[in-house]
Amino acid sequence: MDYRQEMKELRDTLNAHGYRYYVLDEPTISDYEYDHMLRRLEDLEAAHPEEITPDSPTQRIGGQTLSAFQQVTHPVPLESLQDVFNDDEVCQFLEKIPLDAPVWSVEPKVDGLSVALEYRDGVFVRGATRGDGRVGEDVTENLRTIRSIPMTLPEKLPRLIVRGEVYMARSVFEEINARRELEGKPLMANPRNAAAGSLRQLDPKIAAQRRLDIAVFNLQLAEGRTFATHTETIDYLASQHFKVIPHRQLSKTADILAEIAALGDGRERFPFDIDGAVIKLDELAEREVLGSTAKCPRWAIAYKYPPETKETVLRDIVVQVGRTGVLTPKAELEPVRLAGTTVTYATLHNQDYITQKDIRIGDTIVLHKSGDIIPKITMVELEKRPADAVPYDMAKQVCPVCGAPIAPVNGSVDLYCTNDTCPAKTVNRVIHFASKPCMDIKGLGPQMIQDLVDSRFIENPVDLYRLYEEEGELTDMYGAKIAKKVLAAIEKSKEQNADRVLKGLGYRLIGGHVARALFTQCKATNGNLLTLSTLNVDTIKEYNIPGFSDAIYAALDAMLSNAEFKQEVNTLHDAGVNLDYHAPAGANDESAPLAGKTFVITGTLPSMSRDEAKTYIEAHGGKVSGSVSKKTSYLVAGEAAGSKLDKANALGVPVLSEDDLKAMCL
Repeated sequence: MDYRQEMKELRDTLNAHGYRYYVLDEPTISDYEYDHMLRRLEDLEAAHPEEITPDSPTQRIGGQTLSAFQQVTHPVPLESLQDVFNDDEVCQFLEKIPLDAPVWSVEPKVDGLSVALEYRDGVFVRGATRGDGRVGEDVTENLRTIRSIPMTLPEKLPRLIVRGEVYMARSVFEEINARRELEGKPLMANPRNAAAGSLRQLDPKIAAQRRLDIAVFNLQLAEGRTFATHTETIDYLASQHFKVIPHRQLSKTADILAEIAALGDGRERFPFDIDGAVIKLDELAEREVLGSTAKCPRWAIAYKYPPETKETVLRDIVVQVGRTGVLTPKAELEPVRLAGTTVTYATLHNQDYITQKDIRIGDTIVLHKSGDIIPKITMVELEKRPADAVPYDMAKQVCPVCGAPIAPVNGSVDLYCTNDTCPAKTVNRVIHFASKPCMDIKGLGPQMIQDLVDSRFIENPVDLYRLYEEEGELTDMYGAKIAKKVLAAIEKSKEQNADRVLKGLGYRLIGGHVARALFTQCKATNGNLLTLSTLNVDTIKEYNIPGFSDAIYAALDAMLSNAEFKQEVNTLHDAGVNLDYHAPAGANDESAPLAGKTFVITGTLPSMSRDEAKTYIEAHGGKVSGSVSKKTSYLVAGEAAGSKLDKANALGVPVLSEDDLKAMCL
């Protein structure tokens, strides 16, 4: 057989099987058979690269890493919907529609990221995020990695644009988080944030690993085709091998309300999270008559479900020991599915929180997720309390790790382990020191750190710089490749800026912001950590550093008078760790794009952590504050922004997305 013909047959066969597997969920061949054919196609394409086509399944693995996303103007705007929150508001919307016996389409609202997919002559050519509805970002290469997006369509229309919602299936989310936990990586907050972050990866290979999916819910443009109803368009899209969102056609208000309730009650039957229901006119001509406002169409609304709550039983209260010795109680729960994840623990903050809510072991509690991320106990079902439940008093206990007495520090509501050599303190201090926002020692995960502490190779963070003496032991424990990689990462970390070193040492209240303020505004430090270690708190007070409270000065006094701190800094100096602070480029440049502006960061940003965003802002001349006030220039808001966003809106503080922030720096 001619190689061109063989390649075409392989592409067609693999794409057909991919459709049955990823869209219909009806596989007809084994993974082994599929992989065997794919390998043959890869070999042929390697020999004949000029014959590679855009619809080849080999092109889904992810192309070259991008430097940035290009902007895309949507030919048909991707409008947002007006939100409603109860049955009365649904009824008011339906009653206002000036039509006789309209037919409505009711469908689940997928909690994901909205995108537009564009096809030319039946071939997928471009995909973009919604953005502001008119301008989005070109994420074509990442969308190619989604197996349920057809690369070619059976009918070759000149131009077709569809709108869908990219999501991460709950099963995939839990699988990825389980793997990240084993690897010592931070867990993803929820499937929606995971999907959004994955789709905006500059490296498509990372997006490919995240196994995203899509559900198509609207036909934006179809050149050469006409349709009378939304239902017709969805049936057509299904015939073109798209995975479409299920919907029902309904006319009576009572039936619509019942369907909304049924979708909410049956959330768990969907593979994706839903956060509401969409109600929209089925007749397309009627949509044209009603039109849109400046913000949203008049012919559709989104019913938003209230935050999900669940009852479960509090099995036990366990106490964790942090790097500073602070004791944090956690509620161990009967596992319960809530807002997209299985919840087994919830923070109890401190003894005051437990006392105020009268939380006891054995209680039935009501749980919700704050910002759909953090599990929080809202109340105790007192009528279900066991007869033998007794008030919990952490103050009567000892450190759960080392057995040392516990006590408050400087009038704090928190309790602390009084043992300076508590193993839990050591492990968590080293984890903090090695973390990405501090020394960024790649490959040194929590389990390895636990092993090193248990083996008495390290007793504090600075001992990491003596680990090269134990290379033989590390090789025996982890193998030569891992040992050399970790030791190289430790050596590389010596180049970090002094503010990250000080933050990494993990003294109470001494974070990155305090460290940078010390090096830039307290001239007595000479911008050097070794010099700082020789000062006393009275010298620092002379500089009246803005934002430094009595609590921060007390923490500085405790650190600077601590002989262990001075010894650690000297050890770092002797090990060759950089102790000089170098201000980011643009930090003192009045012509820098963000000079003179103060920013607050909140929520989960698509591609940067908060620490990375802070560094980015400072590198372009801006300042970052922890709270919103009238003096705040801008709030940079991501997903689950919470109360800071509310306050910014109340004060009239401009709100920026991550993209808006980057645009200011161009």
